[in-house]
Amino acid sequence: MSRADEILIANCREILDHGVWDTDREVRPKWEDGSPAHTIKKFGLVNRYNLQEEFPIVTLRRTYWKTAVDELLWIWQKKSNNIHELNAHIWDQWADENGSIGKAYGYQLGVKHQYPEGEFDQVDRVLFDLTHNPASRRIMTNIYTFADLHEMNLYPCAYSMTFNVSGNTLNAILNQRSQDMLAANNWNVVQYAVLLYMMAQVSGLVPGELVHVIADAHIYDRHVPIVEQLLKETPTPAPKFSVDPSVKDFYAFTRDSFFMEGYTPAPFDVKFPVAI
Repeated sequence: MSRADEILIANCREILDHGVWDTDREVRPKWEDGSPAHTIKKFGLVNRYNLQEEFPIVTLRRTYWKTAVDELLWIWQKKSNNIHELNAHIWDQWADENGSIGKAYGYQLGVKHQYPEGEFDQVDRVLFDLTHNPASRRIMTNIYTFADLHEMNLYPCAYSMTFNVSGNTLNAILNQRSQDMLAANNWNVVQYAVLLYMMAQVSGLVPGELVHVIADAHIYDRHVPIVEQLLKETPTPAPKFSVDPSVKDFYAFTRDSFFMEGYTPAPFDVKFPVAI
């Protein structure tokens, strides 16, 4: 069993066994048929993944990690907010007639800001500090920009990354305001683990620990029986993850720069609805 499996199982059991339902309140999310999408939740889950030990991908079911990497590159490399530049359809429901999701996600990372050292967007500022000022305690990004929320088709869920260098090791904290545990938990963990690998490699550092802080970790009402079924699957050992060592430029990574060896997830292929 991978460490990611252990954490997901523990999180889901904690939510299902000790969580709080919101069925006594009006909620924003809806199912496709218009019914309210209620959840059972836990507040303030904190998960730690040591990338030196293993790559944090679950084996209870398949995480389509190449597609997850595509989305990560769309946000962090292309700094895009247009689905026509994304090799997947996961954002289609939030895009307008031109393909834009508004001033959200990649748009915010690409906005340039003035610093004493010059003008940088958020990604380039992180890259600059990791190379030139690794002792800084200010190496972070934040895409929850209040002034632009009214122009975002979806408020950011995973909204902040804080990077910290200890010796030659790069660690990071991912802050997430809301997490659909069935649909997106391991998806996000895989993405930001890959980002940590990318940032470390181009900065001459070693990827260390990814800490994932989830404010509202929830399971939707129609997902509960599916999650219960998922937790009965037989997990397998974590696969071996590697990165093309020749890539030294953050903007030169592609989905083919990453490799997974020995990934044999359980054959769990239950389809489930996604609340909007």
